[in-house]
Amino acid sequence: MLLLGIETSCDETAAAVVADGRRLLSNVVASQVELHARYGGVVPELASRQHVEAIVPVTEEALSRAGCRLADITAVAVTTGPGLAGALLVGANFAKALAYARGLPLVAVNHLEAHIYAAWLDREESPAFPLLALIVSGGHSDVVLMEGHGRYRRLGETADDAAGEAFDKVARLLGLGFPGGPQVERLAATAGRSSLRLPRARLDRPYDFSFSGLKTKVLRLVQGQEGPAPDRAELAAAFQDSVVDSLVSRALRAAGDYGVRQIVLAGGVAANSALRAALSDKSPVPVLVPPPILCTDNGAMVAACGWHCLQAGDAASLDVDVQPGLRIG
Repeated sequence: MLLLGIETSCDETAAAVVADGRRLLSNVVASQVELHARYGGVVPELASRQHVEAIVPVTEEALSRAGCRLADITAVAVTTGPGLAGALLVGANFAKALAYARGLPLVAVNHLEAHIYAAWLDREESPAFPLLALIVSGGHSDVVLMEGHGRYRRLGETADDAAGEAFDKVARLLGLGFPGGPQVERLAATAGRSSLRLPRARLDRPYDFSFSGLKTKVLRLVQGQEGPAPDRAELAAAFQDSVVDSLVSRALRAAGDYGVRQIVLAGGVAANSALRAALSDKSPVPVLVPPPILCTDNGAMVAACGWHCLQAGDAASLDVDVQPGLRIG
């Protein structure tokens, strides 16, 4: 079975072809980073317009790289939420048109669920249940117990900023570019030994996160409200350490409490090398982390997730609507 996956939830126009939910045949992503960098963040209306321009050529290239035609596709999977409403509509309507024109099944995919399924791609063995998914991106920071396909329990979430959003805001405070995550990581890597330590939020719910106070602390230090401003690289490293420590400690606590067999690290922030290393080094169970290209938004994860949904008989009707605020678990 060949699934075409379509992803347009934010600022990447992506399409991919995946065989039987596992084998990656193509994965094409058109980034809008240069377009939005001048504004310091994603502008929803511009993102939607760019998706309209890119969706056809990106899909054609995905089919070409996979060595197949639209006539060879078994079903179409598309992200319907969460995400930016206008951006989601471009991908959803395009996928509906393809499905209708070719008489193909349509699968509506939860973007967060799709991030987890990136861990199924190009692996000889499937991840083992129950597993814990730590989904960390620009808009979400969730700790999710996955007990089987389609069976989720959200154990923890962010009380305010998502980790990726905090990276972007701190990058702006430090005078770095957009997107902020890679910029902060590169700057942090240049820092020497330092005694600077930033706070870790402690919440009543044991698996929840909070990054707004950390962001405010960085602001006060940059503005010199607490004495001379620290070296930028040291501040970037201390900020990254705080975020990584918060994410890893919550995930490991949940993993131990629920006796999981594996941990999946997913989402755009999963591309951060410090987070990947810390979780892998400290975890008593195996940690599965997709390659960086499959951590950020892509169509392959949508196709992989869509295949499993289709196996469960979860096809969508052509009048399915987008759900910008969709959650998981």
